[in-house]
Amino acid sequence: MCVALLTYADLSARLNISREAARALARRRRLPRSRAEDGKALVSVDLAELRYTPRPRRARRADHVDAPLAKIETLDSCSDAFSLRESVPTSLENAMETEAFKAEIARLEDVAAAYRAVFERERERADRLAVELLQAAAETAAANAWAARLEDEVADLRTGRQAGGTTAGAARRLGHLAAAIVGADRAARR
Repeated sequence: MCVALLTYADLSARLNISREAARALARRRRLPRSRAEDGKALVSVDLAELRYTPRPRRARRADHVDAPLAKIETLDSCSDAFSLRESVPTSLENAMETEAFKAEIARLEDVAAAYRAVFERERERADRLAVELLQAAAETAAANAWAARLEDEVADLRTGRQAGGTTAGAARRLGHLAAAIVGADRAARR
């Protein structure tokens, strides 16, 4: 059991893979990681147990739009190369097929434009909703501050702490409280 602390670069050199692949391998196998004094990541690897053979690279799949374009380019190059030897019906068939592909490209561009318009409309709607949300948040914060102030005044009246120390002061504060509640009610109705 030979455990070694390796950087991602060292691990990639030992396994003959890229540095990103070594990092992904360490993450996938949940190998213990730590930091060196210079800030680089170190991976604790048991070299006796680590048997890794890289998988062969897979070819990238062609996009559904790229395939018709590639076919059109192939047909155009073929029609140029064989234009002298082809009979009239074959070149006419190629021209018709090329036109069909061009029509398909135009249709796909129209679909993309329609999706773009829907996206723009939804983005504008999201922007309007965000503004409304910010306004509602500001109004809620103001209402919460107002309610906290009113609760403080009610608590003062309940505990008997008057500003003037008399019942006349308490009655005056109660009147102010009632006026504040009526004002807040009127403001909420607007």
